[in-house]
Amino acid sequence: PPDRMRQLGNFSFTDQTGRTVTQAEVAGKFAVVNFIHTSCSISCLQVNHQMAEVQRLTAGQDDVRLVSLTVDPRTDTPPVLAEFGAKFGADSNRWHLLTGEKAALYALIETSFLTREPLARTSPMPGGFLDVDHIAVVDRTGKVRRYFEGMRTTTPAAIAAFLTELRAENGSP
Repeated sequence: PPDRMRQLGNFSFTDQTGRTVTQAEVAGKFAVVNFIHTSCSISCLQVNHQMAEVQRLTAGQDDVRLVSLTVDPRTDTPPVLAEFGAKFGADSNRWHLLTGEKAALYALIETSFLTREPLARTSPMPGGFLDVDHIAVVDRTGKVRRYFEGMRTTTPAAIAAFLTELRAENGSP
């Protein structure tokens, strides 16, 4: 579970197709959120393989959106994100790889999802965020409900099962 109550904040970013995606796009849906850095060579690739599997396991579930927020917006432009997403079969109707203004991205990530390392300047990961290899699940009300280890191969099935639990909480199929 989150370290404290966290809620998905308002946002307006650009996805891999160049389209503006806002918080309204995921409002009333479940969001599976991860954090990317396309120049990352190991952990980001593994986490995105898990996201691709989540996309496969939730195929046909119109109430699920996948969202990848870049921590390196200078490098991760829409064309770069499109190429990166293509490696994982990202369906741009369901999986939004988002970039935008750095301050806005970092503010959303920090307030809604991750803690920043106090000495972020010394961190090898842009933004100095801790636990960037986690995948967050946001419920239909925008509340961050749980984090999953993005490096584990069991994570996609665990996320799919958790989504089923969340639907049952609300009495939805």
